[in-house]
Amino acid sequence: MATPPENRELSPFTGWTRAHWEDAADRLLLAVRPYASPRHGRIDLPGPRPSWSGVRSDGLEGHARTFLLAALRVAGAGGADPHGHLPRYAEGLTAGTEASAAEPPGAHGPDSWPLLTDVRQAVVESASVALGLRLTRPWLWDTLDDRTRQRVVDWLRPALDPSPVDNNWWLFGLTVAGFLQDAGIETDRAARTIDRSLDRIEQWYRGDGWYSDGDNRAFDHYNGWALHFYPVLHAHLAGDRDLLARHGPRLRAHLADHVHLFDATGAPLPYGRSLIYRFAAAAAPWLGALTGHTPLTPGATRRLASGAVRYFLDRGACDERGLLTLGWHGPYPPVVQDYSGPASPYWAAKGFLGLLLPADHPAWTDPEEPLPAERADTVRAVTPAALLLQTTAADGLVRLHNHGSSTQAAGAEDDSGYARFAYSTRTGPTAAPDAADNHFALVVDGRVTRRGPATPLSTGPDWAASLHTPLPGIRVLSATLAHGRAEVRAHLVLGAPAGTPVRQTGWATTPDGPTAQLHAVHGYPPATDTVRLATGGTLQGGPASRTAALHGTTAGPGSLFVALASLTAEPDPASVTTLATVRITARTLHVTWRNGTTTALDLDSLLDVEAL
Repeated sequence: MATPPENRELSPFTGWTRAHWEDAADRLLLAVRPYASPRHGRIDLPGPRPSWSGVRSDGLEGHARTFLLAALRVAGAGGADPHGHLPRYAEGLTAGTEASAAEPPGAHGPDSWPLLTDVRQAVVESASVALGLRLTRPWLWDTLDDRTRQRVVDWLRPALDPSPVDNNWWLFGLTVAGFLQDAGIETDRAARTIDRSLDRIEQWYRGDGWYSDGDNRAFDHYNGWALHFYPVLHAHLAGDRDLLARHGPRLRAHLADHVHLFDATGAPLPYGRSLIYRFAAAAAPWLGALTGHTPLTPGATRRLASGAVRYFLDRGACDERGLLTLGWHGPYPPVVQDYSGPASPYWAAKGFLGLLLPADHPAWTDPEEPLPAERADTVRAVTPAALLLQTTAADGLVRLHNHGSSTQAAGAEDDSGYARFAYSTRTGPTAAPDAADNHFALVVDGRVTRRGPATPLSTGPDWAASLHTPLPGIRVLSATLAHGRAEVRAHLVLGAPAGTPVRQTGWATTPDGPTAQLHAVHGYPPATDTVRLATGGTLQGGPASRTAALHGTTAGPGSLFVALASLTAEPDPASVTTLATVRITARTLHVTWRNGTTTALDLDSLLDVEAL
């Protein structure tokens, strides 16, 4: 297959056109064909290990997730299917459900699918199967015989029950129900499932376009590729104006923040879980263009999405066989959850949602426009999630300061995707817990304390603050103030005995990566020198990373530690000490930034907020 030529006039940032998207989809689909079972019911991809659901479930996942990609490819072409993708999936649909229905318990053929009542992961995959069928109904579903359709319905039906997992999984039932409604099957029960699912996620809506992924404070990419994706796409496909009027503006609000998560290189910010889904992060911007509920121009939408896909495909996301790997650039085991198997990365199919837009849509025909990270320095507070987004135009780098996203229960180990105080598009969270990047800890018996659940306190235009309890009876109030590439990191340790050691780490960088700086301002010994900690490999690959660290000790029941930090890809950057001046009176920070603007933050007032 010849690669389409770049068009730098239409797409000055990425060179990509719609033809590149179609080509990429076809290449991904053709690459998995050698791993299909005899009748294409399963796609059993090679990998380092199976998921915790087992190889049979992984084979279903291979079929379901690549079927969604095939559906987007063919539906976007109005049914044209030059590579014959759909007939293979139609045969696999028939074989998978036929074998499952006919097999005696414990006997599984090479094509059979696990039942939703037996394997919970099958509920997840039922959504991709149902959405694929909904998108390709005239060319696939309507061509099946009645017996096959009945077997498929029987296999899908358990998804209409209440979700077995209390998070974004509720939307898998909604997606199955949406297809069944369209097909005129069990419409009343499907309607009840849709209402129940929407009612459940409504309880997690925090405002301004942000959901938590369950009864917690997990704010991550699941907002875009699940919690907005499924309800808004269902409303669009169903022509449900009332539902779209409720959820569309939420998507618009979310995209106003989401667009700030993308680096000039195209990289989405690596934070949270399921990072192996990679360019699924482009799904929500495409959905905004598809429904009209977006603050992004058509050219900015395509620039973001094309940049994200190119970022990964150009950096080894696919192996020599053309298969998506379990990692970020290439394979990277520390970022892979136990629930993921060899086919899990194909959730990235959602990033191809833009193929549903007609070829003459402005998202395909307008010139690309720059991302926010390429236009101006920005510090943006995401109040519902207590996040602070910081971008710099000189290098197009994105940083996220985390004062509110957490999945930890009290006493659990920190999750590197949620527990760090900061993340960036050029550095990955370290995998070594004793050398965690962007972490503030007490040091007890030679071991650093975990952060644990963070309680958000407040945000301002250029700052965010939170509280955590590293040890019983000891609290740490933390605040980040940002301007340009400069960061002020403050930690007020409350209740620790005098002489308790503390440690502040900075950004974990590699010799060929961006420049990280960390400078003591207050609370650390006057002659403090930073030390370098080895942190191991990173998401981005390359040589092992290292992070700077400051060490100090508490002086009493309320000890304040302040440092300046910076991460930049600018060549020969000036010292971070030239970017801000910090003056401290009692427990109030007075910061004068390099351009003369000032920020003042009274930490005691934040404690008053916490007491309320």
